[in-house]
Amino acid sequence: MKQLSLILLLMIGLTSCWPKAFMNPIDNSMPEEWKKFYITPLELNAATAPSNYPANLSEAMRSGIQNNTRLKLASTLEDAQIKISGIISGYNTSPIAIQQGDLAAKNRLTVSVNFTILTPTKGLEKMEFTSSRFADYESSEQLVDVETRLLESINQQVVQDVVNKLLSNW
Repeated sequence: MKQLSLILLLMIGLTSCWPKAFMNPIDNSMPEEWKKFYITPLELNAATAPSNYPANLSEAMRSGIQNNTRLKLASTLEDAQIKISGIISGYNTSPIAIQQGDLAAKNRLTVSVNFTILTPTKGLEKMEFTSSRFADYESSEQLVDVETRLLESINQQVVQDVVNKLLSNW
């Protein structure tokens, strides 16, 4: 009986001292005062990008941030503590894996987005960074035929960059 009481006291002591970081690994490094975010519709400054791409990337970011952080989507800019805006500055295809006869075995679609994140945290009121991501496709395929699949892959990478920026260095 005495050993059972000792084990019970030891377990209570260990659980009360257990670091919260292990219990909630998703967003333990984000400041507590951050509750809601707002994404201003992304601007398109790349002539070759599809006209609906900013809307698709914005929606992917909204879903990705809500699913990977504790932040909730604010209905207005004024309700948000975190304000995210961005400009799609690059949308290029280029040949890679050049073979004999100057023929490319693969092509690469690269998308670059310049982000600005405004936070209420002193010292880090404004964060600016560029996310440049790519996806490769066979040269025998037309970009039009694989563009949707490539952009889904690139969007996931860009969203992960934004989530990592929100969760790091706090």
